[in-house]
Amino acid sequence: MVPPLALDIDGTLTTADGRIDPRVFERLPTWDAPVVFATGKAFPYPVALATFLGLPIRVVAENGGVVHADGETSIRANPAAPQAAAEAFLERGGSLGWGTDETVNRWRETEVAAAPDADESLLRSVAASTDDVDLIDTGYAFHLTSPTVSKGDGLRLVAEALELAPDAFVAIGDSENDVSTFDVVGRSYAVANADQAATTAADVVLEESFADGTMAVLDTLHTAANR
Repeated sequence: MVPPLALDIDGTLTTADGRIDPRVFERLPTWDAPVVFATGKAFPYPVALATFLGLPIRVVAENGGVVHADGETSIRANPAAPQAAAEAFLERGGSLGWGTDETVNRWRETEVAAAPDADESLLRSVAASTDDVDLIDTGYAFHLTSPTVSKGDGLRLVAEALELAPDAFVAIGDSENDVSTFDVVGRSYAVANADQAATTAADVVLEESFADGTMAVLDTLHTAANR
């Protein structure tokens, strides 16, 4: 049988220009094992993706800050410290960088995201000034988040709800926020466009980038399961 999957979204299920690869809609609905979306995106995004794929909603969102499995949503971090850090960043002349687009942070419940062209040095200075905030660079955003949560811990909760061991999962990702997921699963893959943290932590670094890499892994797993 094919293994359950823990899949990042941005850079992993997308094309180079940020669109969901259409093959995702062909392959994942027929995957004969649980699929968990583990992402830095706000909770509604992976919920919508699972819904439109016709999959059960199994989600680790906001880098582990929000987890949904077995019909229940768990808010696992207090947003007060990340929000205070974001306010301090703005007071010191920083900009979150999204312009008038409020959708990036509108539905976030445990963290604050800044655009990838935001002032990184200032963000890191602000985050370093408190023990209650971590800064995660996913390549698509800087996340001011709680150090008490991670994608890996979130996946453990989903696996428990599914009565599966975390090491039963195969994970695919592209960023430093996927390292904690790679640490708890049985096998991990970094797509070729992954950052150094992800490629160092992964069991396998793929030759293919973005969703091409993910599709290659799914092909390999499917072939192995049907031998």
